[in-house]
Amino acid sequence: MSPKSASPTSAPTTESFAAVDLGASSGRVLVGHLADGRLHTVEASRFANRPVSVPAGDRTALRWDVLRLWRGVLAGLRVAGHEHGPVRSVGIDTWAVDHGLLDADGALLGNPVHYRDERTSGVPERVFAELPPAELYALTGVQFQPFNTIFQLGATAGTAQLAAARRMLLMPDLLGYWLAGVEVTELTNASTTGLLDATTRTWSARAVAALSAATGVDAGPLLAPLVAPGHVLGPLRPHLAAELALAGTELVAVGSHDTASAVAAVPMDPARAAYISSGTWSLVGVELAAPVLSEASRAANFTNELGVDGTVRYLRNVAGLWLLSESLRTWAAQGRPADLVALLAAAAHVSPLACVVDVDDPAFTPPGDMPARIAAAARRTGQRPPADEAATVRCILDSLALGYRRAIRQAADLSGRQIDVVHVVGGGARNRLLCQLTADATGLPVVAGPVEGTAMGNLLVQAWATGALPGGLPAIREVVAASSDLTRWEPTGSEAAWDAAERTLWH
Repeated sequence: MSPKSASPTSAPTTESFAAVDLGASSGRVLVGHLADGRLHTVEASRFANRPVSVPAGDRTALRWDVLRLWRGVLAGLRVAGHEHGPVRSVGIDTWAVDHGLLDADGALLGNPVHYRDERTSGVPERVFAELPPAELYALTGVQFQPFNTIFQLGATAGTAQLAAARRMLLMPDLLGYWLAGVEVTELTNASTTGLLDATTRTWSARAVAALSAATGVDAGPLLAPLVAPGHVLGPLRPHLAAELALAGTELVAVGSHDTASAVAAVPMDPARAAYISSGTWSLVGVELAAPVLSEASRAANFTNELGVDGTVRYLRNVAGLWLLSESLRTWAAQGRPADLVALLAAAAHVSPLACVVDVDDPAFTPPGDMPARIAAAARRTGQRPPADEAATVRCILDSLALGYRRAIRQAADLSGRQIDVVHVVGGGARNRLLCQLTADATGLPVVAGPVEGTAMGNLLVQAWATGALPGGLPAIREVVAASSDLTRWEPTGSEAAWDAAERTLWH
């Protein structure tokens, strides 16, 4: 493997950019600078992101430890400022849908709730009573997920917290508010809420009215002004700038939904390619100029999320490496810790497609004993459950590849796109077996990389916003291609075998 030789034009700079990149299990701060058409990065810090279970009346709630995250962000930015400055700007990306509520003084009203919390049970039905699912989709284009922000806010109906709330900020915007004092909602993340009009790219008055009716509270004032990725928001709070050695550093709105930053860093020709942003979740889709709001699209549970530079990320959420990480956690808790490298090597020798499961089954969403749930799902479909850890890993990877195959073919049919290649970015690009299985399942070549796509997209949108990289999204992708080691996987095996596995689950 070797880096691409292209050297796109970028303004020479000695300044650095800092990306705060928070995922569902870890966070990090990376620093990057442009030189000779390439992006050079260094990791300033990495820290765990562990949710916390707390009592909530007669049940247990799952919450984000946002203060621990904030401490990790500050520690990383301190390293960036003191060891890698001068830092021109900072950009923040996180997962979607989750948020914090601020009171009239700007104080946070409790730790944000985790999207895997079960508080939204029964809430979608209350919202749909005000705005039927087909109408909501025609407005917002958002894939139905019980944890969509509109339903999370609906779950706060009648609570003291909602009564005291003045503003709702999504996770990256909450951290940005603490950094720079600016209350905004960045568009790529706003588009995941179920409250944004996918066509006008403004808050949907009809969706907001439905939420207000479901909660009994006017939800409109909770929503902050919208900003597009690539917008410079302003300087950091003076005391933080001094403490972190970030004098003159500004906050930039990047693709604050981590998938938006990741897709911006896919080195693809969007007219012919599909992408998979592969991590805890897998986001599988194509890049378009306009949303697809058809009833067929809604029935297939595809979503229209906004991207960088005016694009639409037309995709479907497919359960990702969460199934693997939860299996590893379960085996460790049972006193059987497993080495992932060894397990993947063993899984490569397990009979292919011996057992597959529907990775989008809601049973796999909450934390818990994933191997037991996989075994139960296999029995429900008349299959023999995996016999050991290696077979379980092979089942997960075969099943993910099967889910990718289905989503890519649906994306092509619903959008009218011809797909010639699949690009995989994120942590899954390191998983050689998963990449090969994805090529085999789809019958298409797979190009894997970059692994750090989200952080690269974050950094390069900052460079674009501040004038260090003219040219928008095409220029960003040229730099990514020049800066990355990419691996290509060609399809092998029998398409008929994948057809049969698909029929086992969905026909």
